[in-house]
Amino acid sequence: MNRKDESFKDFIVDQLRELDNLEARRMFGSFGLYRDETFFGIVSKGRLYLKVDEATVGEYRKRKMKPFRPNAKQTLKSYYQVPVDIIEDADQLAAWARRAILCQKQKE
Repeated sequence: MNRKDESFKDFIVDQLRELDNLEARRMFGSFGLYRDETFFGIVSKGRLYLKVDEATVGEYRKRKMKPFRPNAKQTLKSYYQVPVDIIEDADQLAAWARRAILCQKQKE
């Protein structure tokens, strides 16, 4: 884990400061984002990925975003990369994160 990954994770957590009980936990060389024990996002290699479902994945695909690939042999199609313009807008990012949390909660 390098310092750049750590600072990007800190930036994401700061951008999501309006979400209560948010936590970033180390996992497999990346960070998992949790809110009240609900796992909804991944910060990996300077990118943010959020949980999607059939209702939300279209917005990511429309913006040409790709699913999370932790390695060459594995693709997690339930987590998609978040566009930079959304990451830079704290209000929009919080809205996207809330939808990701809802996706995960509906699955549980």
